[in-house]
Amino acid sequence: MKSGLLSFLEKGSVFIFGFGGFFLLTKYFIGQFGEEAGKEQIGIWVIFYTIVSFIEVGRAGLLQNALVKFLSDSEEDKHPLINTASLAINGILTIAFIIFLLVFAFPVGELFAPQLTNMLFVYCFTVVLMIPFNQFNFIQIANLDFRGPFWSNFTKQGLFFLFILGAVIFKWEITLFLLVIAQAVATTVAVLVNAFFARPYLKFSKEISKEWMLKLFNFGRFVFGTNISTMVYKRIDTLMLGSIMLPTHAGVYEWPIKITNLTEVPTFSIANIVFPQAAKMSKSNTKKELKELYEKSVGAILALNGPFIVFVFFFASFIISFLAGPEYSESIPVLQLTILFGLFIPFAVLFGTILDAMGKPKINFYFTIVGSIINIISNYLFITNFGVMGAAYGTLTSYTVTFIGMQYVLYRLLNVKAYKAFFYIPGFYKQGLDLARNFLVKNKEVPEAEVLDDGFVTKP
Repeated sequence: MKSGLLSFLEKGSVFIFGFGGFFLLTKYFIGQFGEEAGKEQIGIWVIFYTIVSFIEVGRAGLLQNALVKFLSDSEEDKHPLINTASLAINGILTIAFIIFLLVFAFPVGELFAPQLTNMLFVYCFTVVLMIPFNQFNFIQIANLDFRGPFWSNFTKQGLFFLFILGAVIFKWEITLFLLVIAQAVATTVAVLVNAFFARPYLKFSKEISKEWMLKLFNFGRFVFGTNISTMVYKRIDTLMLGSIMLPTHAGVYEWPIKITNLTEVPTFSIANIVFPQAAKMSKSNTKKELKELYEKSVGAILALNGPFIVFVFFFASFIISFLAGPEYSESIPVLQLTILFGLFIPFAVLFGTILDAMGKPKINFYFTIVGSIINIISNYLFITNFGVMGAAYGTLTSYTVTFIGMQYVLYRLLNVKAYKAFFYIPGFYKQGLDLARNFLVKNKEVPEAEVLDDGFVTKP
């Protein structure tokens, strides 16, 4: 419970600081430079953040799961060899990322905005700082210690948020270039915080084991590929808007995406709980139980997300006006489309979770690759014809196509019927009401509930 709470708080604080920082930056730049120039600055920042997200998500994909798995499965005397091998891969990957940034900084600046070139040059320092930051995080997670990851991420995101907040309150003059420097400073402090918590687990060998490097790489490469493909799937619309149109339009599109991303919080939380249970079921070849687990899990997510999706769809105008301001009125119809992504994401995420548990990660990988290609093509066609709305049309199209393919595969493997997920929604609401009522009358003696065949609990 303690580890789970710290993990949840870490993700929650990162989301809150990120959302709050973007909110303050929008107000600051529009107030400082005027509507058009301010929106352009926000658009450039969104493009920069999207590019660096590819780097960090890719690094985590190649390193985290492999390091956590092998540290958990191996004897303690092997840990120094594994840690050193992982650190070596981390260093090699970092050098590759820096070369990539140095080579493509000028083309990116020419494609989107000249300011991005210097911003990417400065970010190379942060890429280096992320070597110990990530290494410390992954080692602690493998040892089921989530204190360091929580406090280091809280420090990193919190300090950066406080810098933006200070600029707004005290009216400091800041630029996008200065923001990247502030990001590097916040990361430096976070590394020191992380090192304090990671000290008991920092055991390294003088030898760099090629055998362990190969094991770690072979395990992590598919996760790396899936993570990068997922980022392409989720963020190519933003990059294409900035390149085909203007950086300003990327900022207009970012507000609906950030609001829509709230639907991912319960999705990934439930997926983390489902995975170990699905892994146990797959060992005993209980396809019927896996089928029901998928349908009920998706139903649970939809029960949580459903009211939020409906609220956002009908009150999109109020939400955008309240958060972004009247300058972003273009985002209102876009939000009404992007919030519908929340209906497809649970089916897709649980698809990957169930297949990984069944030992079929390649199918998920191939679907992610194909989905990314469809997303690129559909976004290009729709953006060139409909502008900002085209990005939402294009991504919604790719979600629909891959949803059909995923459900066909699940039907063939497990006889899953997607529509049954909706049948479970009323039962989850009923369970929620029962739990709330029992909590309110906790001092009153309550008889034991009866568990029915369909998995629901009767009213006590």
